[in-house]
Amino acid sequence: MNQQSKRNLFIMWFANFFIAGSMTMVLPFISLYIETFGDFSSAYVQHWSGWTFAITFVTAFIFSPIWGRIGDLYGRKKILIISGLGMGVSIFLMGYVTSVGQLFTLRLFMGIFTGFISVSQAYISTQTPKEIAGRVLGTLQTGSITGSLMGPLLGGILADTYGYANTFQGTSFAIILSAILVMFTKEYVIERTKGTKQKYSSKEVILHIIRHPVLLTVMLISSLVQIAHFSIQPILSLYVSELHGPENLAFFAGVAFSAAGAGNLLMARKWGKIGDQHGYIKVLIILLLLAGIFYIPGGFVTNMWQLVLVRFLLGVTIGGIIPVRVAYIRQEAPLTMQGEVLGYNTSLRFLGNVIGPAMGGIISAYFGFTAVFLLTSSLLIISGLILLASTHRHPELSKDSVT
Repeated sequence: MNQQSKRNLFIMWFANFFIAGSMTMVLPFISLYIETFGDFSSAYVQHWSGWTFAITFVTAFIFSPIWGRIGDLYGRKKILIISGLGMGVSIFLMGYVTSVGQLFTLRLFMGIFTGFISVSQAYISTQTPKEIAGRVLGTLQTGSITGSLMGPLLGGILADTYGYANTFQGTSFAIILSAILVMFTKEYVIERTKGTKQKYSSKEVILHIIRHPVLLTVMLISSLVQIAHFSIQPILSLYVSELHGPENLAFFAGVAFSAAGAGNLLMARKWGKIGDQHGYIKVLIILLLLAGIFYIPGGFVTNMWQLVLVRFLLGVTIGGIIPVRVAYIRQEAPLTMQGEVLGYNTSLRFLGNVIGPAMGGIISAYFGFTAVFLLTSSLLIISGLILLASTHRHPELSKDSVT
């Protein structure tokens, strides 16, 4: 990497840190914020908390490929700035809402601009040589992971001290700061191979994906991984309560959430580097299978600290999936269409974010917590086996040795 790309990576690390930290500051108490709008039943609050959480991902699912294409045509730096400002203004206004409908509408509007972290991956990816893409993208991911670890803790402290509305308003400035940081980066693309096209139509991008079955499989698996990972999220606090009891529940639930993030932070960069050296598809298959195996004991733990250990081991494997997957897309998609390809990949991830929590809640209600862990494990193992089968069926397309 040259000095400019290192400088851009350094700045975008902090931008992702502020974005992820700010987003996770407010998510944990959306349901508590809704309760302040009136004297509602628990069922009402749970219903609208779910919809208010999910609606952002629904609109993000629609707009991610659009922003990716605009970024390919006119520059990703501009998209990052627009994304940061759009999210910042949305969250700032959430501090002034007086009804569930207003909060829901702003969360819907915010989804239009959600995707800063995925666009930043495309931004850095196109400035990075293929042979070190995994390591660099893994490094970038540690910024968002670190923010995600600190966000819930800081958000809880701010909400207890200053109230929910003020926390929304304060959080918005950290997001706007990320947009300002992007202004200090320099956009460029590493030297393109002579003869490559400068522009692709959306039809050509979709055909490129379809004609590369392994790439298509990797992208579809993005959705399955998110369904699996997010199926646990809405019930984890309830599971902790069952294992540990109500005493200091918020703290211990936070520990269980953070354990996966800690494992993620520890290994994200290392998995990316291993992918650079030994092939992204091979590493991705291993990570999917390991994550599936590590999920299984989570449904059979008998105390809080066993769950924390399982969550940590899960984070160790999940932490490598994103940088390795993006590095593979970086390798398989021409530079001038990478933003749109990553946009479709992000859309599939957001689709998983919507399906996962709903599925986890329904399954836990009817079959118990253990069933959610077993289903999640099955989805991850199936994903790994599907990818393995795809590489055997199309060996000429699955060779991911660096060139």
